[in-house]
Amino acid sequence: MTDHERLILDRQLDPATRQADARRELRAALERDPREIPSKYFYDDAGSELFERITELPEYYLTRVETAMLRDLAPGLIERTGACELLELGSGYSIKTELLLDAICARHPHARYLAIDVAESALRAAAARLLPRYPELRMHGIVADFTRPLVGVPEGEARLFAFLGSTIGNFAQPAATELLRSIADAMQPQDRFLLGVDLFKDLITMEDAYNDAEGITAEFNRNILRVVNEHLQCWFEPENFDHVAFYDDLNCWIEMRLRTRHSVMLRIFAFDDERPYILDLTRGEEIRTEISCKYTRAQVEAMLRAAGLEPLEWHVAANDFFGLALARRLPPDAASTDR
Repeated sequence: MTDHERLILDRQLDPATRQADARRELRAALERDPREIPSKYFYDDAGSELFERITELPEYYLTRVETAMLRDLAPGLIERTGACELLELGSGYSIKTELLLDAICARHPHARYLAIDVAESALRAAAARLLPRYPELRMHGIVADFTRPLVGVPEGEARLFAFLGSTIGNFAQPAATELLRSIADAMQPQDRFLLGVDLFKDLITMEDAYNDAEGITAEFNRNILRVVNEHLQCWFEPENFDHVAFYDDLNCWIEMRLRTRHSVMLRIFAFDDERPYILDLTRGEEIRTEISCKYTRAQVEAMLRAAGLEPLEWHVAANDFFGLALARRLPPDAASTDR
């Protein structure tokens, strides 16, 4: 079987529907106080490439530490869970995924990898790298927004659901719990769930991870305005915004924002109104583009239980920077009690 025959690419995001949904979502977000752009709009082709560069930066410890943990833990995790399929949400270029696939394919050469991501280019790049590496692996790439209920995912055997990189930290409560609940609802009793979370640590380390010396994160942050321009048929000028990232002690999260260098007035023509929508930003006004929650073990396990998941294992990096939680779906009676 050729590499091409081992790849299925399922596009669940209809371009017209996606565009209409994006316009509604972005308008509502830009009208909030504070104004916002949902972080999922970072990931066009350019944004995905910039994020991969971020993961290689010395200040950005998250990927480096989580990768080291997976390298040590993956064989034992796969043996204990009995997983013969991997389903990953927000898979991106699937770099760390190789560590889990190494362990799965060693036991089940004909394993299947279901990768869910909004960026088709990232899925194709991952397939081009993974399929030659694993000659019998089958890959099912799903172009979809994982923040919505998982639909159209094919049935399978014992699966390990993976949500890595502390992406869950981009969601405030109760949205994080609702997202985890949608994952739990898609799981079968024999499935297991692996969650990567960034842990609370010293302020300098946390803030430096989002304010790198090379300015790659700033470029990544400003790129979201180019994505908004495409969706809303407007003309944000990214170079007229400063990157801002700081730790919010009240909410226990890093917050990224874009701050205007001067007043901005934009006419947005993408809405259904007869007249264009006017977005008026004063000098120094900020648009929030991302939060990144930092957790303790107790917070993670409470969040899992609230979502109908039972914590089974907890693993923490040697430097206490990062955690990996393994869970299973609670029986319906137990889950309904927790809710």
